[in-house]
Amino acid sequence: MQAKDIMTVNVISVTEDTPVHEVVGLLLKHRISAVPVIDSERHVIGIVSEGDLLRPEGNERIAVERPWWLEAVFAGKSVEFKKSDARTVSTVMTRDVFTVAGDTPLNEIAQILESQHIKRVPVLEKGRLVGIVSRANLLHGLAAAIVERHEPGAARDREIRDELLQILLDEHDLDTVLVNVTVADGKVRLWGVVENSKEAAVAERVARTLPGVTSVENNLGTGPLTGVPI
Repeated sequence: MQAKDIMTVNVISVTEDTPVHEVVGLLLKHRISAVPVIDSERHVIGIVSEGDLLRPEGNERIAVERPWWLEAVFAGKSVEFKKSDARTVSTVMTRDVFTVAGDTPLNEIAQILESQHIKRVPVLEKGRLVGIVSRANLLHGLAAAIVERHEPGAARDREIRDELLQILLDEHDLDTVLVNVTVADGKVRLWGVVENSKEAAVAERVARTLPGVTSVENNLGTGPLTGVPI
């Protein structure tokens, strides 16, 4: 299996001039812990993580002090800005980003995540962002098929996965940021969170209709689609 077999393709991303409070909203809404920063041609120029947002602002603030947005969350207040105070992503993002290609094997991705102490890595094709692999994606892939280099039928498995994700996103409006699919030897495994049992059933039914699918294992859980980012 490779990065393109497990990556999240519906990537939430931002630009350098995105206000920081919008990033906070995205993390909370989609229950993710970071977003890539891209330019107009989808080149990755940075990443904004929980860690970046948790850093105290300015040199005069003590280390234990919470940043403004976390103070607002703990106080139960809405996050509000004066335009003159609003910061942008360019002031908080991490600029040195580790990336992988679509054909990077899972064991290499695991080594990068472990050695660099990071939780996710953007996937690039011809220098442009096409997906992202998180620790959760990696575990799904390892559980579904074990790390492999050459597997008969891998190309067809990849086609099944791409087709299923596209159908779920376009025809059934499922949030594929929270839903992941792995396919190995025609065996489809569904992972992640959906809003209700009906959506879980729809995803399973669609998977079973695709040519080449030999079985479907539905690991989708139900729950609110908003909350504290993980």
